[in-house]
Amino acid sequence: MQVDNTTVAGKPKVAVEPEVAGKPKIVSAEEWQQARDELLVAEKQATRALDGLAARRRRLPMVPFDNAYVFETPTGPKTLLDLFDGRDQLVTYQFMDNGPDDFCPGCTAFTNSIPVVGPEKLRRRGITWVTVSTMPLAQIEAYKAQMGWTVPFVSSRGTSFSDDCGAGGGFVLSVFLRDGEDVYRTYNTTSRGVDRILWVHNILDLTPYGRQEAWEDSPAGWPQPY
Repeated sequence: MQVDNTTVAGKPKVAVEPEVAGKPKIVSAEEWQQARDELLVAEKQATRALDGLAARRRRLPMVPFDNAYVFETPTGPKTLLDLFDGRDQLVTYQFMDNGPDDFCPGCTAFTNSIPVVGPEKLRRRGITWVTVSTMPLAQIEAYKAQMGWTVPFVSSRGTSFSDDCGAGGGFVLSVFLRDGEDVYRTYNTTSRGVDRILWVHNILDLTPYGRQEAWEDSPAGWPQPY
């Protein structure tokens, strides 16, 4: 890269790196550190805000939730209470049902992002993870095998579980707590609330080009192929 060191009126010009289209501005190490330190302040504020939101979630009330649903599973019919697998907390993700041989790309990407060791690590903390769909169990099992997934999957077909969780024909993440045989819902989220927990998206948000999606607030000239 060329640096212009010619003189103007007998005085040397300041060395300036030319701007490169579609890339961040080039600055000195000192300028970069100053900008990074300023961003770090905002990042710490956001971290404290997220900690505060998590604290509020822990203080949410809970609402009784029906336990009469019967789910189809690879090991036979199970109730919602059965899905807890003896633990006190249950997290479910409702995988969209788009019909035979049609699988939601967003739900697929979300399920791909679940670490293989993730459900086991949750179990050690007293939490059971189950992915639920109104797809027939045979369709679920075939797609699981095709994708190489090991995450627990059950079918809520024929029940109102998806509607009662607020998913309808869409997707939703729900959190349940049990007290003996009584089941309660404590939290649910969808859309960007689910999006924010994807590992890939969290890493992309740290990179110069981000997720490269048109909705993002990025500088002019940034690639947006997705």
